[in-house]
Amino acid sequence: MSCLHYQGSELYIEDVSLNEVASQYGTPCYVYSHAAIKTNWQAINQAFSSFPHKICYAVKANSNLHVLNLLAELGSGFDIVSAGELARVIKAGGDAKQVVFSGVGKRRDEIEYAIKHQVGCFDVESASEINRLSDINEHLNTNINIALRINPNIDARTHTYISTGLDRNKFGIPLNEVLDLAKMIKANPKLKLIGIASHIGSQITELKPFLLALDKLLIIYKNLLELGIEINHINIGGGLGISYSTETPPTIIEYAQAIKAKLKDYPLTLILEPGRYIVANAGVLLTRVEYLKHANHKNFAIVDAGMNDLIRPALYQAFQPILPITLKQGSPKSYDIAGPVCESADFLGIDRELVLHEGDLLAIDKTGAYGFSMSSNYNTRCRAAEVLIEGSKTKLIRRRETLDELFAAENL
Repeated sequence: MSCLHYQGSELYIEDVSLNEVASQYGTPCYVYSHAAIKTNWQAINQAFSSFPHKICYAVKANSNLHVLNLLAELGSGFDIVSAGELARVIKAGGDAKQVVFSGVGKRRDEIEYAIKHQVGCFDVESASEINRLSDINEHLNTNINIALRINPNIDARTHTYISTGLDRNKFGIPLNEVLDLAKMIKANPKLKLIGIASHIGSQITELKPFLLALDKLLIIYKNLLELGIEINHINIGGGLGISYSTETPPTIIEYAQAIKAKLKDYPLTLILEPGRYIVANAGVLLTRVEYLKHANHKNFAIVDAGMNDLIRPALYQAFQPILPITLKQGSPKSYDIAGPVCESADFLGIDRELVLHEGDLLAIDKTGAYGFSMSSNYNTRCRAAEVLIEGSKTKLIRRRETLDELFAAENL
């Protein structure tokens, strides 16, 4: 479900016209709905309310400080994959003790930073990482909580670039190595194994892969008990998809019921790491049509947002809904919505039926996740502004970059 709605011929988020947002803050511009973020988080929390659980929002989906602060105020934990993301969580008022530090390539300085800030748990992905944690801890001399991230070799049936649970992926510990690593942790009095985890991918639109992965985690859980190792949580990651076009993912109620049914006989806390589900449909990218270009076989709408602002269509061939901010009369034409970046992959939508004029504004919908957070300065383009809407109020939560800022770190 989108955060957008039309009032008359104008497109709104909550009680604010996006025409007004574009006029005040310019384009390209990311715009987020406070109400949609809050509603999505609360829907997950409510769906799992009958079972011990903790929501750890995946910071990589959208790491703006105001978004993180809103989630922290709701009581969210956080899933991070870098020291920079941990610093953001702390800056935004989040509790480091409610943070899961994931990621396959944690550097020594990142681990030290996380230990010093008492991060809640490290999701460990290899024997080498356990050895590094142990080595670092010889100097810091503290207790470190660990969960083993397991690769269950499950096909999430999603795009190959966002599939993370197959044995050909770089993520997680192979099933046949898990128990030996658990014994290695048990032998170290300063390392404490408190959980097991898996994350099999993103934008997953059916329940079966989640349940198959959970079955494998529960087998590991039972094997650990036989070794005298008691853990207190099981982390099933994130990955629940949304509908960008014709997808029909499970509802959060269906997802929760299926997961809870699997876990009802186990004395475990469930950790969830949603990102996309919370913020994707809470955000849009505003862009302006600069030129209409009519070629022999194609009509192009050249807009001021490019693949540096939103890379998902180029990188994943992802579909994003595209809506006019002002509805206009006329016969629609099929347009490719293309950006100004010097790449043929620089497109935001293909073959979209729209009534367009030069200067018109468009909303690229459902870009609250992996939109701004994956943006770049390619072609020396300044990254977009970000605006948060709450009711009838707008707030600039990240101003547009300037060229001087882009040059500031360079020496001539």
